[in-house]
Amino acid sequence: MLMVVSPAKDLDLTPLSEQYSYTQPALLNQAQQLADICKQLTPADLSSLMHISDKLAGLNVARFEQWQPPFTLENAKAALFMFNGDVYRGLDAANLSKEDIDFAQQHLRILSGLYGVLRPLDLMQAYRLEMGTKLANSAGKDLYAFWDQAVTKDLNKQLASLKGRVLVNLASQEYFKAVKPKLLTADVITPVFKDFKNGKYKIISFYAKKARGLMARYAIQQRVTDAQQLKQFDLEGYQYSQPDSSSSEWVFLRNIEQ
Repeated sequence: MLMVVSPAKDLDLTPLSEQYSYTQPALLNQAQQLADICKQLTPADLSSLMHISDKLAGLNVARFEQWQPPFTLENAKAALFMFNGDVYRGLDAANLSKEDIDFAQQHLRILSGLYGVLRPLDLMQAYRLEMGTKLANSAGKDLYAFWDQAVTKDLNKQLASLKGRVLVNLASQEYFKAVKPKLLTADVITPVFKDFKNGKYKIISFYAKKARGLMARYAIQQRVTDAQQLKQFDLEGYQYSQPDSSSSEWVFLRNIEQ
């Protein structure tokens, strides 16, 4: 079983005190091509392209100017510990054991607009480039055209090494669109998290993002290799609902009004 999650816009650049067996991104050559394109953009270009403030645009122009392999502990940080959004607050990597991190390195992948696919311990340099960005490149008008089958091939490679037949999609629609399910050598299961509020169950973005991280954490700590075990997921009050689920979409419900 392999899980995929989305990255985060917020980044934690604080150096790590723990030492791990760090790795380099598998698709670093492709990332270099994208970084070279972004190095040519002005702050105004980046602001318009990404719909961000002038301040953020200036920050990320500077990041692309400084972006340069090889990645080391002096100029980069492991992906799992650098991303700092809602998913990663649920995942809470800082409180995982080294054995947990080793398991995550094999069973968790982070989809990325710049890096394509990242392992938890892949060193990365700070960036902002969402998968849905319409960045023109040699392959087409956006990042989906650029990554084409590369992301799927990388996931298939890891699935083969695990002898896995299931990919658990804990990523957002924007990022999972970079994966081509018909070319995957695995069935896709997408957990959906709904909270009861104002008289009905619905997806609440903040809670759903955190729940994706919580499920990844649960799978890592419980050493889940059979996706069926995820139906036992119960962190922070979620419960699997068989009547609301299908073979490919598993629904987890929680009542936050109690």
